[in-house]
Amino acid sequence: MAPHNDAPSPSGSFVSGFNRSPYRLTAMEPHSPLSSSCSTASEPSDFHMTRPLVPGVYVPTMCFFEEGTEDVDTDTIARHAVRLARAGVTGLATQGSNGEAVHLTHSERRLVTSTTRKALNDAGFSHMPIIVGCGSQSTRETIQYCREGWEAGGDYALVLPPSYYASLFAPASETVLAYFTAVADASPIPIIIYNYPGAVGGLDLSSDLVIQLSQHPNIVGVKLTCGNTGKLNRVAAATRKMAKTHNPGHPEFLVLAGSADFSIQSLVAGGHGILAGLANIAPKACIRTIELYNQGKLADAQAMQETVSQGDWTAIQGGVVGVKSGLQGWMGYGGNPRSPLPAPTAEQATRWKEGFRDLVLLEKSL
Repeated sequence: MAPHNDAPSPSGSFVSGFNRSPYRLTAMEPHSPLSSSCSTASEPSDFHMTRPLVPGVYVPTMCFFEEGTEDVDTDTIARHAVRLARAGVTGLATQGSNGEAVHLTHSERRLVTSTTRKALNDAGFSHMPIIVGCGSQSTRETIQYCREGWEAGGDYALVLPPSYYASLFAPASETVLAYFTAVADASPIPIIIYNYPGAVGGLDLSSDLVIQLSQHPNIVGVKLTCGNTGKLNRVAAATRKMAKTHNPGHPEFLVLAGSADFSIQSLVAGGHGILAGLANIAPKACIRTIELYNQGKLADAQAMQETVSQGDWTAIQGGVVGVKSGLQGWMGYGGNPRSPLPAPTAEQATRWKEGFRDLVLLEKSL
């Protein structure tokens, strides 16, 4: 994914201070309009244990559907989550663009996250954090998604900025700052900012704005799918300098690249890893690329990055349809996306399978 130019630095007056949100709630009343029908009264304690964010490879998992009905396929969701965990990934993310969150109802989103949490716990991975996509166009519904994500066993909320009425936003990014502040004030789980201009009509958060938001005590990281390594470097450097303690193994503010095709580049710039959809197909290759770099084996890391980047180009071109098709072709599961996304044609399925060939062969060798 080609880098974007950094957005202009915000200027003018921001909302002064944090923790001033009118949406701040200390408890979810049983009949609150923000409450959900999902009860946690009988949930095991490890649904809500502390799972810190550490550097590594995080995977935005796929959502799978039953053939014919398009009902959520919980069996495949569970098996896929355990496959990724056993490969050694650091954490999983549900309700992202790879998880077709925009095609799911509130109850289906809770089902996917709770299924993933239970599968990990049952397989011995109760320590693994789950990040839940919680972005919505209104502040109120975003907070609702955060609360429902927590109820379902999520540990962190990945939040896109709103964009539908962006032309009416206050200048100097004041509306975006107020939105993230209000959500972070009210969310029961920490927030990870999601900067993905392609998903929000080109709205691109500047490094200055991300650094400003990083000072909120309930905002703990950022995913940069903009591909801008200069921005990533500025955010990583500034947040490291502002940290109370410097612990490379447990940074106070996690800075993640949003695509596997610039894994090494992001590490050079001071990032902590990736949150990338390609790891659904090749988790071990993504992990090994980062391990080689961290071991100082730069030539080996670069060689592996080349194969990962080529595979990621196929994923970028095919999107969620192509990644699912690749899973189906090479792993025997994946199926089709939920309508209105089209099922791949035979020609597309063949082309995408071939596009992942070198990557899958590398994956199987590890």
